[in-house]
Amino acid sequence: MTEAPQPNSTFSCPTFFILTGIPGLGGVQAWLTLVFGPMYLLSLLGNGALLAVVQTDSTLHQPMFLLLATLAATDLSLATSIAPGLLAVLWLGPRPVPHAACLVQMFFVHALTAVESGVLLAMACDRAVAVGRPLHYPILVTKARVGYAALALALKAVAIVVPFPLLVARFEHFQAQTIDHAYCAHMAVVELVVGNTQANNLYGLVLSLAVSGIDILGITGSYGLIAHAVLQLPTREARAKAFGTCSSHICVILAFYVPGLFSYLTHRFGRHTVPKPVHILLSNIYLLLPPALNPLIYGARTKQIRDRLLEIFTFKKSQF
Repeated sequence: MTEAPQPNSTFSCPTFFILTGIPGLGGVQAWLTLVFGPMYLLSLLGNGALLAVVQTDSTLHQPMFLLLATLAATDLSLATSIAPGLLAVLWLGPRPVPHAACLVQMFFVHALTAVESGVLLAMACDRAVAVGRPLHYPILVTKARVGYAALALALKAVAIVVPFPLLVARFEHFQAQTIDHAYCAHMAVVELVVGNTQANNLYGLVLSLAVSGIDILGITGSYGLIAHAVLQLPTREARAKAFGTCSSHICVILAFYVPGLFSYLTHRFGRHTVPKPVHILLSNIYLLLPPALNPLIYGARTKQIRDRLLEIFTFKKSQF
C-alpha cells in the first residue's frame, strides 16, 4: 500500500490546492457565514441597485454618478471574486481549487483592489474640481474623460498585477497543497513555495506601498485643495454645503483604507503578535466590508440616488 504523503512532503506542479478557510476555528467558522453571507448579499443588492438606477435614469448620466457606477461595478466584481468560495469553505469545510483557478482568483482579487483604490482617487479629484473650480467643472470633468480614466485604471491594474500569478506560476515545487486561507492570496500561496521567493516578497511589498501610497497621497492632496477652497467661502452655510458634497466619499475612503491598512500592518509587522486566524479574518473583512457599505453610504447620503430609489419603491408598492 502506498504511504500517504506527509504534511512536509514536496509536491511537484500540484494540479490543485486545498483552501482551509480560517485555520484554528474548526467547526466554529461555519457560523461566520452569518457574517459574510449578509455582507455579500448587501453587496449584490446594493451595488446592483446603484448600477440599475444610474443606467436607467438619464439625469444621473453625469461624471460624479458615472464614477459612482464604476465604483459599484468594481465592488460587485471584487465581492463576487471571493465571497462564493469563502462561503463554501466556511460552510462545507476545506475544498480543492485547481492550480490555474487559484492563480486567476489571485489576479482578480489584487487587480480589483487596485482598481477600487484608483477609483477612490479619481472621485477625490472630481470633488476637488467641483468644490475648487465649480464654474469650470463641466468643461474640465466630462463623461468622455471619466470613461478614459476608468479604462486607464483597468489597464494599470492589469499591468501591475499580472506579475503576481506569473511569479508564482514559475515555481514547480511546493511544501504542501494546503493553503491556510479562505482565498488564493498571493503571500498565502508564496508561503508554500520551495525555492527563492525574494522576488515575490519584494514585488508584493513595493506594489502595496507604491499603489496604495500614491493613491493615498493623491486623495490627501485633493482634500487639502478642497479644505482650502471651503475655507475661502464667505458663510458657514456655504462651507457646510460644500463640505457636505464630500462627506459620502470620505466615509467610503475610511471604509476601504482603514481595514486595509490594519490588515496590511498586522501581516507585515504583527506576525508574531497577531494570531494568524485574526489576520485572515481581517483580510476577508477588508475585501467584503467596503462593497457592502458603499451602496448604503451613497444611497443614504446622496439625494439624487436616494430620491430615485424612493420613487422606484413607491411606484412598485402602489402597484400592489
